[in-house]
Amino acid sequence: MTYDLIIIGAGPAGLTAAIYAARYKMKVLVIGEHLGGMASEAHEICNFPTYKKITGDEFMQKINEQVKNLGVEIIPDSVIGIEKIDSIYNLKTNLKEYSAKKIILAMGSEKRKLKLENESKFIGKGVSYCATCDAPFFREKIVGVVGGSNSALTAALLISKFADKVYIIYRQDNFFRAEKMWVEEIENNDKIKIIFNSNVAELKGDNVLEGVKLDNGQELKLDGLFIEIGSIPSVKIAESLGINLDGNHIKTDKEQKTNVSGIFAAGDITNNPLKQIITACSEGAIATNSAHLELNSEKNS
Repeated sequence: MTYDLIIIGAGPAGLTAAIYAARYKMKVLVIGEHLGGMASEAHEICNFPTYKKITGDEFMQKINEQVKNLGVEIIPDSVIGIEKIDSIYNLKTNLKEYSAKKIILAMGSEKRKLKLENESKFIGKGVSYCATCDAPFFREKIVGVVGGSNSALTAALLISKFADKVYIIYRQDNFFRAEKMWVEEIENNDKIKIIFNSNVAELKGDNVLEGVKLDNGQELKLDGLFIEIGSIPSVKIAESLGINLDGNHIKTDKEQKTNVSGIFAAGDITNNPLKQIITACSEGAIATNSAHLELNSEKNS
């Protein structure tokens, strides 16, 4: 079967795109390795209309339920290659092959690494990239959080509910990227200590993480280290298709079209400067609408 639309990615952008596709009565399939994407790892979502406060996992489960109720199939798989033959795109995953007339790329981003020696060795042994997943394991422990964005500050707040002490280690001299609301909560939390103008230079320990050394020479004894230093867009597939990039992001127009005919992009993977769940949902809706209009135009031409 050839689908009208295949959406690659099951985060806010991809699932919103699927909702619109179902309502347009398009034959649609979602392929996503991580249901909910990075949004599902959010400690709290406080700026999405209708919710005063909701966890990322709960929020994405609600969207997922809506998608399934509309009859959209979601395949837990990863796309490893795309080839165009005539006007049809053939997609190869780890498990199967699919074909579609239109594609929306909504793969989101991957967490950045510190790229330090022993970082991979200590994953699951003190080093983590997901506070929502791992914070409860550090009850009554001493923990560090690297970063100064909203994600780093909200991670620190969550971890402070379990840990005895939380250090925030940030390379700048103030939290210029974070919302003032989160900064105020951090400053009023007695369990959290801020270390500005510092980078983690070394991870210390034998079989598990025992501490870190900073580039100012200071050493901290830590049971855990959460790394929240941003993310890198997943653009390997886009590059293989010859899609234009704007830096590390896919370049799209106001209709979420890329320079390659029949391929659209939405969410954190695009060059939209505001990386928020609400903008990802918006781009997903626009991308599907554009694909739908293209299909109708091609049928009538």
